[in-house]
Amino acid sequence: MSTAEICALAKEASYRLATTSDAEKKAMLLAMANGINDEMEDILLANNDDIFTAKQNGKEDTFIDRLTLYKTRIRQMIEGIQAVADLPDPVGEVTDKWTLPNGLKISKVRAPLGVVAIIYEARPNVTCDAAVLAVKSGNAVVLRGSKDAINSNLAIFNAMKNALIKGGYDANVLQFLPEPEREVTAELLKMNEYVDVVIPRGGEGLKKFVMENASVPVIASAGGNCHTYVEKTADLKMADNILFNAKVSRPSVCNATEQLIVDRAVAAPFLTKSLDRLSRQGVRILGCSETCRIFPLAELATEEDYYEEHLGLTLSVKVVSGYKEAIERINKYGTHHSDAIVSSSTEAIDAFKVGVDSAAVYVNASTRFTDGFEFGFGAEMAISTQKLHARGPLGLKQLTSEKYVIVGEGQVRK
Repeated sequence: MSTAEICALAKEASYRLATTSDAEKKAMLLAMANGINDEMEDILLANNDDIFTAKQNGKEDTFIDRLTLYKTRIRQMIEGIQAVADLPDPVGEVTDKWTLPNGLKISKVRAPLGVVAIIYEARPNVTCDAAVLAVKSGNAVVLRGSKDAINSNLAIFNAMKNALIKGGYDANVLQFLPEPEREVTAELLKMNEYVDVVIPRGGEGLKKFVMENASVPVIASAGGNCHTYVEKTADLKMADNILFNAKVSRPSVCNATEQLIVDRAVAAPFLTKSLDRLSRQGVRILGCSETCRIFPLAELATEEDYYEEHLGLTLSVKVVSGYKEAIERINKYGTHHSDAIVSSSTEAIDAFKVGVDSAAVYVNASTRFTDGFEFGFGAEMAISTQKLHARGPLGLKQLTSEKYVIVGEGQVRK
């Protein structure tokens, strides 16, 4: 089928899904979970093919990590489906209501966006997360994964779609574009007749391509050049543990800290200990001249390093003179994703919360919590770094819009 035909099927299905009860949507999701469980071995075999190709193509270890599925990760996908199934249905929720002097009763009601297209890179679990969130929020979905994970994505997609067919549900709510050519992606981005919104989930390159080629509305999800700032009043032991978690727990993901900023007043004691700990975990340290003086194992950073989302065991470090300089650096070099301050100063914390222009701003906590599951959304479609129509992790409510329902008793306008 052509891209237009695939999108047209999704559009037709979206109207039917918008009127489907929460009980039936929940049953659909549980069927999809069972389908993935039943076809787990086939999914793992398909994933092995993708991993083999990635290694043959010389992909880095962090890329392989994002691509790899284990039984544990697949079980986590299944648990995520079950968690989303149990969440309240956002469709039909009345968010506001009032009555006009003429007696008209006006309500603002949540409604599905319609057809959501998601374009994503080498993370097979996104195939599952996107499909599940779309169905629960009453949206049909068009999935466009990367060629690096094509076998894994198709195996997961087919497991879910076959389960819907077997259960007698409308399987057209799930659609997949299997062709790897970029021209197909460009074509999808212009399917205004059928697609209501497109969400890119990946690095800055993907975001740029989508923004430059789309005529369909876009909810942009960029990369995560995330910062942790250790302010001069910070509990240094707390700061050390936060930084270690934010950098090392899973360095290949978008909410990992890539940039460390430290106040000059605490730079020597903090960097000496914390960078040594990170270095012993294999983290490569790139730093300013002061950092290199304090920690001789550090390499001198370039200007480009501070803009870089490393997606691996590399950390850029900068010593600053206070929270105002730190905020300016984050807004200049960051991607408006997730940034943290470690501090006990109310003045510095309040300035940071207001001044840092990011989707998630943390106080005395790791940036690694920017995640739909951690935020209680069950899963996430992506993490939006723009300001319209949603910002941060995109869960069920963020995949709806609002419409006005006006109820009268024969009123006419004078």
